[in-house]
Amino acid sequence: MALAIFDLDETLIDGDCASLWAKHMADIQWVDRDSFLTREQELMALYSQGKLAMEDYMAYTLSPLVGRTEEEVAFVVGPFVEDVIEPIIYSDAMRCLAQHRAAGDRLLVISASAHFLVSAIAERLGIAEVLAIDLEQQHGHYSGKTRGVLTYREGKVVRLQDWLQEQGESLAGAYFYSDSRNDLPLLSLVEYPHAVNPDPTLRAHAEQAGWEILSWK
Repeated sequence: MALAIFDLDETLIDGDCASLWAKHMADIQWVDRDSFLTREQELMALYSQGKLAMEDYMAYTLSPLVGRTEEEVAFVVGPFVEDVIEPIIYSDAMRCLAQHRAAGDRLLVISASAHFLVSAIAERLGIAEVLAIDLEQQHGHYSGKTRGVLTYREGKVVRLQDWLQEQGESLAGAYFYSDSRNDLPLLSLVEYPHAVNPDPTLRAHAEQAGWEILSWK
């Protein structure tokens, strides 16, 4: 049994769940559509260029959750996943997950999105184990702040190594699937790195390194 690790956004799904969630918050009037979405897209563009301080993105996009309870947010996330996320899950991703299950592999999603989103989407994919950006709560309400090491770039490696130690797992024979240059630190660690619909930087690296390149639809 090996570990099969998956990035989420633009890897298992055809889109970015954080940006789609931002639009959903505008739809339910938790934010002002024009100003909030404009700034969110500016920050996401920096992310795509590998220039984003993830702390800045999270601080901005978590602001509408301040003072809300976990239950209140989960009540809204459920329909969001069903209506917005399910239609954009890659069929090829589902086939890949099924192959790893058939092989007896242990599935893990590790994502640079908020845990409440990633865990809900992973559940729909039949994946129980998730590493994502954890959020601070104060007196049962979201504070708008993150908690611990963020699962972003090298932070994914740090969080994964901690998880491996806790679980008594190893990366022997491990797979990792991702679309993003930001995941090069983790892709470089596993035995079987896969570039899924890779961005130009990741594609160039994958071609040079001889990594498998997948086109999921």
